[in-house]
Amino acid sequence: MTVTAADVDAAVARLKREAESRGYRLNPDAEALRSLAEGLLVNSERYGYPSCPCRLSFGEKDQDRDIICPCDYRDPDLDEFGACYCGLYVSEKVFRGEEELRPVPERRGADGGASAAPGDVRATFPYPVHRCRVCGYLCAREAPPEKCPICLVGRERFERFA
Repeated sequence: MTVTAADVDAAVARLKREAESRGYRLNPDAEALRSLAEGLLVNSERYGYPSCPCRLSFGEKDQDRDIICPCDYRDPDLDEFGACYCGLYVSEKVFRGEEELRPVPERRGADGGASAAPGDVRATFPYPVHRCRVCGYLCAREAPPEKCPICLVGRERFERFA
């Protein structure tokens, strides 16, 4: 199967719909967005899952779980750099043109994020847990998201939970 322009159009529409419904923004550069959507489609066809088009895949789902889009590194990258590694997801400020896209360093280790021992709670939750005071959504990360992916309130409505 070859990825067609219609496939890319449908993927872009789906990505936009899913991102916006969860309080995220996609790269406002239409050409870059289409290229990334095409890369996700190619990787879905090649591997059977949408691995990040900007990273090397092991080609095995269990080893690539951390880079299946949206990847495990998206939110920390958005918080620190205003975009994820590949630039598919961007912060509100980048989306509105108030900040420029800048390079994002690779967070994925050589082991592909597989160094955490199964069942090790400290490895599973190495970050503080934040709770949305409106809907109760929990997230384990350095800082809460810009917007709650459930009820879409801003990060100021989160509290440290654990």
